[in-house]
Amino acid sequence: MLYDNRQFYIDGAWVDPVSPEEFQVINPATEAVAGTISMGSPKDVDLAVAAARRAFDGYSRTTPAERLALMERILTAYNAHYDDIAHAISIEMGAPITLAKGSQTRIGVGHIQAMIDVLKTFKFEELRGNTRLVQEPVGVCALITPWNWPMNQVAAKVIPALAAGCTMVLKPSEYSPFSAILWAKVMHEAGVPAGVFNLINGDGIQVGAPLVAHREVDMVSFTGSTRAGTAVAKSAADSVKRVHQELGGKSPNVLLDDANFERAVKQSVLHVFQNSGQSCNAPTRMLVPAARLSEVEAIAKRVAATVIVGDPMSDKTAVGPVVSKLQFDRVAGYIEKGIAEGATVISGGVGRPDGLSQGYFVKPTIFSNVNNQMTIAREEIFGPVLCILPYQTEEEAITIANDTPYGLAAYVWSEDNLRARRVGNRIRAGQVSLNGAYGDMQTPFGGFKMSGNGREYGEFGLRDFLEVKAVIGVDAA
Repeated sequence: MLYDNRQFYIDGAWVDPVSPEEFQVINPATEAVAGTISMGSPKDVDLAVAAARRAFDGYSRTTPAERLALMERILTAYNAHYDDIAHAISIEMGAPITLAKGSQTRIGVGHIQAMIDVLKTFKFEELRGNTRLVQEPVGVCALITPWNWPMNQVAAKVIPALAAGCTMVLKPSEYSPFSAILWAKVMHEAGVPAGVFNLINGDGIQVGAPLVAHREVDMVSFTGSTRAGTAVAKSAADSVKRVHQELGGKSPNVLLDDANFERAVKQSVLHVFQNSGQSCNAPTRMLVPAARLSEVEAIAKRVAATVIVGDPMSDKTAVGPVVSKLQFDRVAGYIEKGIAEGATVISGGVGRPDGLSQGYFVKPTIFSNVNNQMTIAREEIFGPVLCILPYQTEEEAITIANDTPYGLAAYVWSEDNLRARRVGNRIRAGQVSLNGAYGDMQTPFGGFKMSGNGREYGEFGLRDFLEVKAVIGVDAA
């Protein structure tokens, strides 16, 4: 089946681009064409933003109860398209079908349900003395999402924006457009009012940049690389619009000397390899006591040998391809750089896995004897590559963990929960996981330093799309 989606969703209808320009989306597992979309232009951006601006006055005045009812309709429509969305994600970005169904698509359900729960209790107005604090929608929002977790990032932006009373223009990645188009169909079927949600496909230059700079856009929510996020912030500054960024990461994973090494190493290796390593919060820097390095290497190598790389449509596959030829070459370059800088390859290496002659498949790779000055320890590779760094003392481990420009996530393992928490408290990151614990859909997600600003998920995501107005006097009526 070839996808053919050459229209944009603007003002409640599917419309042709102003100046049609076709773009072929490649299936990264086969290197064959998976379908065709149209690429937008600044004129399409103007039309979509104008529709969102017209819709804002009416939609911003809807009640929380009305928006709650809308969320419930969206959940019903989303579930009706669940299998189609999972299939689209697997085809467009190579996620194994088990991951596409079990995590990539399911997380969309999680975001919608979490916001339903939030809207049932969230107070948009609060009286303090003779001041009424009113939470109002920020306005027209530009939402720019990446290809690595398509539904997670679309839902994490669109759902809180809708819940807040904002209107929006979504630009998904041109490498993962099919699932976003299905999302637009969900919006339509759920009865999102015309102009409230708009979708344009395109690249960063012709659509992303004019959308960010547009004078009628009040807020930009961007997920992507730190380099691109810096450009977004600079462009948005001219019109003093709010900018929310979820950017890169190089997350430390500290195994203290009293950790359960078998459990910690196994879970950590599989976490790095999940989604072909294309997760910004992956624990890609594993810090281990130098005296236990050989033990960790043996466990990591054994776990890596069990990981099946191959056809995303097979239920047995754990690791699919990376998203594109560009990404394939980029990851290969980092692996070559790690070897050249003296790191020890204990699993994987350069080239495709055995038996795979086509597709953008990368050997899941583990480096050991890495120091924190090596390129592979400092830069986000965004592929299935793990670095193991030895340390001598707990204090040195904390220093290494914080010696990074990023601060998205961190991980700490210790059989002593108080010790794990104490070390975790000293790591500068937006999210710290202790002993393999996972958050839920209400757990705030976002980073420190060059990993971005703002928070997503649940109530924290909703608040980022709201402005606070203080109404003073006359009993704050």
